[in-house]
Amino acid sequence: MKKISIKNFFIGKDEPLVIMSGPCVIESEDHCLRAAEYLKKMFIKHDVKLIFKSSFDKANRSSFHSFRGPGLEEGLRILQKVKEEFDLPIVTDIHQSTDAKPVAEVCEILQIPAFLCRQTDLVVAAAQTGAIINVKKGQFLAPWDMKNVVSKIEEAGNQRIILTDRGTTFGYNNLVSDMRSIPIMQELLNYPVCYDATHSVQKPGGLGTSSGGDQKYIRHLAQAALGAGANLLFIESHPDPKNAKSDAASVMDFEELNSLIPIFKRLHEIVQSS
Repeated sequence: MKKISIKNFFIGKDEPLVIMSGPCVIESEDHCLRAAEYLKKMFIKHDVKLIFKSSFDKANRSSFHSFRGPGLEEGLRILQKVKEEFDLPIVTDIHQSTDAKPVAEVCEILQIPAFLCRQTDLVVAAAQTGAIINVKKGQFLAPWDMKNVVSKIEEAGNQRIILTDRGTTFGYNNLVSDMRSIPIMQELLNYPVCYDATHSVQKPGGLGTSSGGDQKYIRHLAQAALGAGANLLFIESHPDPKNAKSDAASVMDFEELNSLIPIFKRLHEIVQSS
């Protein structure tokens, strides 16, 4: 399996646990900075590497009236401030090819949303920046179908790839997670595989004008994914989930994450050493 270098650590087989975490969307500059500061202290305490995640624009919203974030220019200014003040690597998602270059100037990882993983122009534009590409497996794809997505990135000259599973569409506002997807993608594609435990508990459109979710199952799915050999986790987190401006039903509370990191770390160590 290829190992991905980011700042002063690696992602891949036999490497320590890495977690991508942060509020789903940038709610304000102050909120984002306070979240980054709190999470950095938490992760240092547990000696686990953090990649800070927050989005400048949530384009895939259920409703026209849903909060989307501050937009590209202001969002990147805030993420740049996070990077400078807290020395954290950053991942954020992009939705159109013109986002790729400016985002890559700030963020170490460009994330391709699951719904957009087959959009060739977007994927190629992201790959051509030379940044790490975290591409989420579409909810509508089998794990082996990601071979074509990976080929597009590689043929654009980039082999810095992370694949993320976030559940598979089951219909009727539900997703299911087949943990076989993790070793299948690892063995077939030879890249690190991440598991998105928060989006996997979503119920897309389940609240009518927004997504619902089963927060109580985040920890169980994260543990199952680590048991299946996931190389890293993606867990969106928030200091006050009930009042989160995006994905309130499927984001993890900071305090719960704090209590679970040692469990995730130990489980990862056991599985990676077996």
